[in-house]
Amino acid sequence: MWLVFQKEIKELLRDRRALFFMIALPLLLFPAIFGIIGYFSAKAVSDADSKVLNYGIVGEQYAPDLASRLEATEGFDVFSIPSGADFNQHIKQGDVDFVLVVPDNYNQGSDLREQVKVELHLNDASLNSVFKRVNDIVEELSKSRQDRAFALLNIGETRQEAILKPIVLEKIDTADKRESLGESIGGMVPYVVFLLCLAGGMFPANDIGAGEKERGTLETLLISPIERTQIILGKFMTIGVAGITTALITISSMAIWGIVLSQGMAIESVAEFMGQIGGLDFVLMFLMLIPVAGIFAALLLTLSMYARSVKEAQSYMGSLNFVVIVPVVLAILPGIDLDGGWAWVPLTNVALAIKELIKGTMDYFALIAIFGSTVVIAGALLAFCVYWSKQEKVLFR
Repeated sequence: MWLVFQKEIKELLRDRRALFFMIALPLLLFPAIFGIIGYFSAKAVSDADSKVLNYGIVGEQYAPDLASRLEATEGFDVFSIPSGADFNQHIKQGDVDFVLVVPDNYNQGSDLREQVKVELHLNDASLNSVFKRVNDIVEELSKSRQDRAFALLNIGETRQEAILKPIVLEKIDTADKRESLGESIGGMVPYVVFLLCLAGGMFPANDIGAGEKERGTLETLLISPIERTQIILGKFMTIGVAGITTALITISSMAIWGIVLSQGMAIESVAEFMGQIGGLDFVLMFLMLIPVAGIFAALLLTLSMYARSVKEAQSYMGSLNFVVIVPVVLAILPGIDLDGGWAWVPLTNVALAIKELIKGTMDYFALIAIFGSTVVIAGALLAFCVYWSKQEKVLFR
């Protein structure tokens, strides 16, 4: 078994593509993902806020203050809509970004005895800040009317607040900053870690089984004086080590880049968040990924030994991505946590546990169920892999 393991490891270390997916990708992926998402999100918001909005206004004669405020505001360009024209068609054609329809009772509401509803017609299917930008102007005019009405009625500021909001619901969040940030990003971390762990084992698995079939070296290995079980275990250990290595580098990358972002870039919230995640939490994340890597290694080796060629093995292994995605999606859904039976569901329990460790709300007694169920599943899949790989009809399809 150890001879087979050493042989496969040496061949793995010569494969630059496999090393890239095992080492370089995990180190670069975290900053790339967060950097790209952050850059394009900020750019999209900035573009939406700075875009010049073409607009039309129907019933302008009823709201001269609103019309003049829009004309005086930078970033708005008026478009003349002919009387009786279908302004919704102008929106669809892209002539205008929005159209305001002012009712004829606009000025009658200046004494606050009647509510005025101004219609904002726009295509809100894409990311834009049209409503926000127009609403800011309308809110200013509305506030101006409130102030004039309260001044005429001689109502003080304290009573104004009581009239406008008789009852206020004050929100007091008992969650600390780590728990809040952990809830938002904790569901994404297992998704990335699982996929990288699977990808780390996928490339050596492809070559170890189907690759040896194509090269014709599998027969030579099978007639050697090594028991077939030992051969399979040696190959399994190689794939497992590749997956574990990727998992370790991924966890280390997450910690390293968290420190870099918190200290090197002086992001105070990230520094506070990363400072609260202890070394034990990172160690537990890594330890939980060991049986997960075993599950992936057994599945990958089984498929690789069954496939006739590397291309066929790749098509089989590609479907395993759904095996990773579904449990992680379940872990993100509201109402699903480690309480009850979810602690025994393979992969989902590890994803939930990683999220809880990041949040700092982990129930460490649940680790018994998590490790127990994951190790049992990994052992059962390995036993099936050994049985499967001993079948002549599988090896020589």
